Amino acid sequence: MPNNMFSQSTLFVKGKIVSRESKKILTGVSVKFEGGLITADTDEFGNFSLKNENLIDNILFIQAPNYRIKRIPLSLDGVDVDLGLIYLELDIEIEQTDNLISLTDSELFDDEISSSSSGLLQATKDIYLTKAAFDFGQAFFKVRGYDSQNGKVLVNGLSMNKFYGGRPQWNNFGGLNDVTRNQQFSNGLEASSYTFGGVLGVTNIDTRPSKMRPGFRVSTSASNRTYGGRLMATYTSSIQNSEFTYSFSGSRRWSKQGYVDGTLYDAYSLFGVIEYKINTKNTIMLTGIMASNRRGRSSAVTEEVFELLGNRYNPYWGEQDGEIRNSRERKIAEPILMLNYYHETEKIKIHTGLAYQTGINSKSRLGYYNAPNPDPTYYRYLPSFYINSPIGANFLSANQAKDGFLENPQLNWNTIYTANNKDKAAYVLYDDVNKDQQFLFNTNASLNINPILNLNLGFSYKNLTSKNYALINDLFGANIHEDIDVFSNTLNNVDGDLEKRENEIFNYNYIFRASEFDAFVQLQMHKKNWNAFLAVNQSAINYQREGVFTNERFLDNSKGESEKLSFLGIGVKGGVLYKVDGRNWLSINIAHINKAPILQNVFINPRENNKIVSDLKLENIQTFDTSYIVRLPKLVGRLTGFHTLFKNTTDVNFFFVDTGVGSDFVQEVLTSLDKRHLGIELGLEYELSSSVKLTAAAGVGKYVYANNPNVSINFDTAGAEEDLINLEGNLNLGQAKIKDYKLAQGPQQAFAIGINYRDPKYWWAGLTANYLANNYANISTITRTESFYFDPETGDKFPDATKENVLKLLQQKPLDNFYLLNLIGGKSWLKKGKYVSAFVSINNVFDVKYRSGGYEQSRNGNYGQLKQDNLSGTPSFGTKYWYGYGRTYFLNLAISF
Repeated sequence: MPNNMFSQSTLFVKGKIVSRESKKILTGVSVKFEGGLITADTDEFGNFSLKNENLIDNILFIQAPNYRIKRIPLSLDGVDVDLGLIYLELDIEIEQTDNLISLTDSELFDDEISSSSSGLLQATKDIYLTKAAFDFGQAFFKVRGYDSQNGKVLVNGLSMNKFYGGRPQWNNFGGLNDVTRNQQFSNGLEASSYTFGGVLGVTNIDTRPSKMRPGFRVSTSASNRTYGGRLMATYTSSIQNSEFTYSFSGSRRWSKQGYVDGTLYDAYSLFGVIEYKINTKNTIMLTGIMASNRRGRSSAVTEEVFELLGNRYNPYWGEQDGEIRNSRERKIAEPILMLNYYHETEKIKIHTGLAYQTGINSKSRLGYYNAPNPDPTYYRYLPSFYINSPIGANFLSANQAKDGFLENPQLNWNTIYTANNKDKAAYVLYDDVNKDQQFLFNTNASLNINPILNLNLGFSYKNLTSKNYALINDLFGANIHEDIDVFSNTLNNVDGDLEKRENEIFNYNYIFRASEFDAFVQLQMHKKNWNAFLAVNQSAINYQREGVFTNERFLDNSKGESEKLSFLGIGVKGGVLYKVDGRNWLSINIAHINKAPILQNVFINPRENNKIVSDLKLENIQTFDTSYIVRLPKLVGRLTGFHTLFKNTTDVNFFFVDTGVGSDFVQEVLTSLDKRHLGIELGLEYELSSSVKLTAAAGVGKYVYANNPNVSINFDTAGAEEDLINLEGNLNLGQAKIKDYKLAQGPQQAFAIGINYRDPKYWWAGLTANYLANNYANISTITRTESFYFDPETGDKFPDATKENVLKLLQQKPLDNFYLLNLIGGKSWLKKGKYVSAFVSINNVFDVKYRSGGYEQSRNGNYGQLKQDNLSGTPSFGTKYWYGYGRTYFLNLAISF
């Protein structure tokens, strides 16, 4: 094996890469100089040849899935050097990725939580981002405060981000860890050869079996987080002496309930891919993915409920015939079929893909019609209702309510069946169904114009047809359900049958159609002391709604096609990396992006009508970051400062409210909303010895509303004064005074320090201490408008609703700061050609109880009600919180051969 340091340097660096454990050659291993543009992959014999014309001290960076990254310092003089055999060690810490998925799986299922970026960070070895995913992620920390819709996720170059919310649906390939490990990640604004990307970065999952570790692998896991058990098996054929390479994988995950009570988990995943090498330059590949997931959901709760029943409590379930039954289940099954073509030479690489995806994403809920609310945490069933009564506190009734709640805290299915023991249903269990059909196409090319310049070109097209409807799941013994809106006594479908039965569509029925053309051009330059890139993106997005039902409340605009909306967006970004020397770099990246609003924020109330948010604008993103990067043999790190301004965003929310202009279930529309993200990131890793590494990470941000947006509301049943509502059915409330309020984007300060020990006998252990602070609940916007000051009884301002009193009542308080200690460890063995590994993690060792997020309720939309509700200190409509997991574990055993 060669020495790590050379006195001479190279024009070409050559070598052969093999596995230290099995001594087998490794194909498809990525080799590059850190910070370099050119990448060489090992061929079928494990050989590589990497050209370097910069003649400066540098570090050779070698990376392969399932293996530890190898960094070889080189001192370059312009002489070719053959490094001979280079051994890569299997990464016994790889199961930590499975640990991450188990840990953050819950947030991927709950739309109420703005999904974090943890899933985007599996591909990176950046110290800060690794800490953000594996340690900060359990508190729903978000990198730079960004929502995951700002990151692009691709599978074989094809975009997996959804039209509706803009986020990737990780459940579409969940449970397939073995075959999705090969990922290429571009952080933030960095250049990506696959797509223009978003401000959170780009992740491309490459499923080519020729780049996977050949052989058979079986693993089993146990956990007390989202699922209790998992089995997974994968086989990948060898690339040697064969034109065909293939891989198959399957997994099963299950649990009667996870860490939170009543959250059942039932999932399976299947994967198959076959790759045919036509010749040395051309390859085609067919991939099929089927991931089905069924899971019981949980709810945010008020502090009053938490104090009574703790952080595992979940009101959505109850026992039926001795079995747990959750009223809020989510089911996802959206299989993908994908065809890819690769043309690769030394000068040009062309990747083309075509995919078809279809399936169902549904969420169940319990509807009640002229019947008591079945939710055991309904405000009238809790002690605070009697304490906060406007006619005076009734402590006797409050104690009775407390005792009753503690004795029967769960959903009572027997009561529901009893109430429905008649012809017409009072309670209905139904599914909100999204049935999607999507076509995707992408092609991109990478052209090495010369040793200095590289040109990237890409074009993609997506087309979606999404059917959205409510489907009756269970009538609980009743014969029919009358499809009427009980608040307004109007028909949900004038043209349909009034009486609905199980497995029939009711309530709403409409179709979304969306399409997107996207193209980008990118020029990268690689010189001796600096790299630079410039990229331009153009996108064209079309949206349209088609109503299937004629809603009696909106006879004129509920059925048929809406106006077709078109948005033309453009983005420009660029960056420069200056190499002070081969191991100290400075970089700056900057971008200006105009992008279409996501589909979720275009139609005001798509379940009932074709109304479109007025004055829709392109979202404008202005951002830059600057970094100092150190790459010493023993010390690796990055310090980054960033600033991002999101302008002209739109947000649509739904809730019941009592305001100074009426009471009703409303759609709240925020327009011209600006948000500012400012902060620094620091990640350091120091190799104290060959066995001990020290790590440190810090993220300090300030994420705030940057202006006072416009607010309007739409009333479903015209509960407000009709003369205040304009011809469009909107009530304009003017501006919400929310500038400088904090965004609810997870902890805005996060710190970690860790130590890892790796023993020569193939066992390892690690400890990380974390401190997370400055986390805020999402504010109620409507309470920050002028309507909040008015008494709905008189129409006049409340006499004591002074600016000082209102600001005190609406003061935004941070959630509690907290510490978390995490332990991880593992051991591996090589026995008769079989590689066995074990991994264990214990998160939140000291079982700290903490609030990970939340939102203010908007029910009390006027000063008088909110003041009255807060007098006791235990409001009936207080902020609802999500609570993080207490002490949890994850154990994984795997065997490979």
